[in-house]
Amino acid sequence: MGSAGVPVVVGLDNGGTSNNATVLTVDGRFLVDGLMETPSQVQAGPESAIEALARAFDGALAATGVPRGLVRAVGLDTPGPASATGVISSRGSTNFSQPAWRGYDVRGALERRLGLPVAYLNDGNAAALYAHHTYFGTDAMRRSSVSAIVGTGLGGGVVEGGRVIAGAAGMAGELGHVHLPMDGLLGPGQAQPTCACGFTGDAESVASLTGIARNLLPYWLTRFPGHPLAAEPPQRAAKLVRGLGERGDPLAREIFIQQAMAIGRLFTLAANFTDPDAYFVGGGVVEAAPEFRDWFLATVREHTVLRAEQAAVATFALVPDRDMAGARGVAIAALEALRAEPAPQPLVGG
Repeated sequence: MGSAGVPVVVGLDNGGTSNNATVLTVDGRFLVDGLMETPSQVQAGPESAIEALARAFDGALAATGVPRGLVRAVGLDTPGPASATGVISSRGSTNFSQPAWRGYDVRGALERRLGLPVAYLNDGNAAALYAHHTYFGTDAMRRSSVSAIVGTGLGGGVVEGGRVIAGAAGMAGELGHVHLPMDGLLGPGQAQPTCACGFTGDAESVASLTGIARNLLPYWLTRFPGHPLAAEPPQRAAKLVRGLGERGDPLAREIFIQQAMAIGRLFTLAANFTDPDAYFVGGGVVEAAPEFRDWFLATVREHTVLRAEQAAVATFALVPDRDMAGARGVAIAALEALRAEPAPQPLVGG
């Protein structure tokens, strides 16, 4: 399993219920093929969660047979909102709901616990970085991309020259909270969609699981009277929509057309703002049967307005290996941070 004597970085993807870990050699090989999950303990508070991350770190080394002395750095991603240096928002977040998490420096705490440098990204940025490097390979550092990751909310990331743009406060690439034009996107009599962040008409208010439950499903159930989802509690109904969409249910397809239109409008803004080489779509919405995910991506592309010059060079693709994208993305970030450091000077004699 291990690569004898080759230094490594470890990637740790922290989620609401589980951590996933991976190991990446400094010459660019992942030593873990699939998910390596352990309980994340985030609901038990910061101290328990840091210990759980340390256990995930130890487990990854044990599984790959890599001695701890070969680890040069660690990458950590968590759900946002958090600063560029891994300080959880002072308002807390969905996954970090206890007061002890507010303003908590999760990156610094893990660094102290492990005694190793820790690079940090939020989970949307990590998946965006993995998609970018996987798609472009050796050309990654000369390319740019924008990723929309559709889940409970809408995450994502902007990658330029192979690196995630963090921004001054670490909040660049919060694509879910970009306002979109709603003309032509909403159905007749459909209310302006609202987001948990307080905005009206942002991308997440349409293109997210929360957006389905809060804004899209209540409207479309009025257009499809007698639909079986009307009998389900709203949160459960929202989770059932994707399965129905895969089977061609007309109500579900209307919902996903609106989501694809919203992402297309978001990418249209990106085209005029950063003009990226590639547009990636990831998250639960495309963890689906091939026919459905290909249809969804094609619908996103159809609603992305590009100039002829842009359309000739732009790529639209899915984020690969979504379950592993977070851990692998932060491992890449940790390796890039390591490469950016000045090389240590050799000691003379000894």
